[in-house]
Parts: sequence; C-alpha cells; structure tokens
Amino acid sequence: MADNRQADLVEKTLEALNRAALAIASELDFEKVLKLIVDSARELAQARYAALGIPAESGRLVKFVHSGMPPETVAKMPHLPRGKGLLGAIITTRQPIRVPDIVADTRASGFPPGHPPMQSFLGVPIMGGNEILGNLYLTDKIGAAEFSAADERLVAMLAAHAAIAIQNAQLYEQVERLAVLEERTRIGMDLHDGVIQSIYAVGLTLESTRLALPDGSRESALLLDAAVAGLNDAIRDIRNFILDLRPRRFRGDLNEGLAQIVREFQANTMVPVAMTVGPDMESLPLPLSRAIFLTTQEGLANIARHARAEHVTLTLLRTDSAVLLNISDDGRGFDVEDESRRVGHGLANMQARAEGLGGVFSVKSVRNEGTSITLRAPI
Repeated sequence: MADNRQADLVEKTLEALNRAALAIASELDFEKVLKLIVDSARELAQARYAALGIPAESGRLVKFVHSGMPPETVAKMPHLPRGKGLLGAIITTRQPIRVPDIVADTRASGFPPGHPPMQSFLGVPIMGGNEILGNLYLTDKIGAAEFSAADERLVAMLAAHAAIAIQNAQLYEQVERLAVLEERTRIGMDLHDGVIQSIYAVGLTLESTRLALPDGSRESALLLDAAVAGLNDAIRDIRNFILDLRPRRFRGDLNEGLAQIVREFQANTMVPVAMTVGPDMESLPLPLSRAIFLTTQEGLANIARHARAEHVTLTLLRTDSAVLLNISDDGRGFDVEDESRRVGHGLANMQARAEGLGGVFSVKSVRNEGTSITLRAPI
C-alpha cells in the first residue's frame, strides 16, 4: 500500500515537472520565462518563497525575480538581495546548496532590512554548458523542517529545462533587436538620402529667389532668410534624429568605438568635441568598456537632441583602481530634479548601468550654462 502511494506521488511529481517544462518552453518573452521558472520551482518544491537571480560577470545579481513574497513586503525593503552570502556561494561554486537553517550557516550574510525571516534553503544553479545563466533559490519548505535530496533532484531537473528556455528567450530577444536595428538603419538612410536632400533643394531655391529680388525688397528678403533658417533647423533636427535612430554597436575596441561615435556626432550636429582618452583603455574589462561606450553614446545623443550646445568635451581617464568618464556641454541645461526630464534624457539607464558595475553616476546641470555627466567605476 505504501509502495503504491509512493509510486503515485512520484508520478504526480513527474507530471507536474512535465507541465512546468512545457509551459516554460512555450514562452519566448524573457521576463515571462523567468517568472514562469520561479513560480514553477516554488510549486514543485513546495516552498513558501522562491527567487531566480541573474548574475553579471562580476557575480553581482543584475536581475532578481521572486515568487511568494507580498508586494507590500517588497516595498518595505530598501533593496532586493544582491548575490552575497549563500546566494553568492552558489554563483562561486556553481553547485547546489541545501541547508536546514540559513542564519546558522557560516556563509550567510544576513537579510536586507524589512526582509521576511526565512529558515530552510535550497539553491540550484541554472547552467548552459559552462555558462551560469542564473540561480534558483527556494526557502521555507512547506510541511517539513528542510528541503530533501529529492527536492534538490527535482529542482535540478527543472533548472535543466529552464536553461534551454532562458537561452531560447535570449536568442529571440537578440533577433528582435537586430530586426529593429536594421529597420531603424533603413529609415535613417531613407531620411538622409530622401527628405534631407529635398529640404536642401528647397533651401537652394529660396536662396536663388532672394538673390533675384529687386533692390529695396528688404521685407521679402528677411522672410526668405527666416524660411532658409527654418529649413536649416529642420535639416539639423532630422540629422539628430538619424543619430538617435542608428546607434552604434560595441565591437570590443573602446578607443575605436568612442572615435566612431564622436565622428558621427560631429558630422550630424556640426558641434565640435574635444576628446581626451588616457592610455591603457584596451585592457579594461569588457563589461566596463561596454558601459563606457553605451554611456558615451547616450550622453552625446542627449546633447544632440536637447542641449543646443556649441562645444562638447569628453574625457576618459583611468587609475590603477578606477576609470572616470566625463561628458560636458555648454548648452541649455535642465532641471535635474525633474523626474520626467531624467527619464526623457535616459539618465536612469546610465545610473543603473553604473550601479551594475559597482560604480557611481552623477549629473550636474545649470540652465543656460550646460550639463556635465560623470561615470566613475572600479576596474
């Protein structure tokens, strides 16, 4: 009789695992895939709480998706777990960890303020070949003092399915991004080769008309001058729009990438950039080089769209322990306390990118005097 009950339990568990695997495999949206994985893990292992962390190359968690924790509890916490303690141990060892009491374990680092108390713990890495794609964290086994070896095997099987689903979703996102980039590039070329040339031709016609006016037609000449100036403004705005439509992709060489961004910025805006790049930038870690490249790209795009600047300075220097990027302009400036402006200028993205590297991002701006952004990050 007991054997029959055990067999039924195993069959139901495998059925639940199969349903979870099929549900995860059928979804291509990256965020939804992560949520499905963490919800499935919590249900399969009968845990009160579950989470999925995505680590950066530094080991710091750049994404943390949780299940079972009420929104009001999350709202009280100053930050979600960052990959220290037992979470960090899984990232480092790439091996499952199962303990009956989190607090009693010597590897534990404590909980963030406002975090609910948790006791039993099961963590399993999600591996794609030799690459760690994420980690599953389960706490507080329901109906038992701790998670069992069978729970660990079950979650490990789910993690194998999750690895495939995560890689599929990431590939799908990459394909979508490439398709969008190609379309944006095509639109940019059409605007440059079609619309700008047409506007330029109209401007030449107006210039010719002004020269053909008889002497004494001062008012008409002023109107034509204003029309030509308006057309030149339109050309400048379209060029700035093209600059934003056609972002460069980082190919690994920071010096070359920055030089290309600056050349395109100057060609489209006619605003000179005084660029100073210190030595030894080629030895920077790839994630840091990419962050510098993307921050520079966003910073110059902001200047093109909003600043109406006449001069820009770009400085990139490094010490033994840190790198410092500063981009300054003499344009219109803006209110840095205005949240809508921060979102519109992409400053939140730059700040998040800096914090992901353990660095600091700051912005200073004075109306009619200009704006300065600074990224400082450890090497």
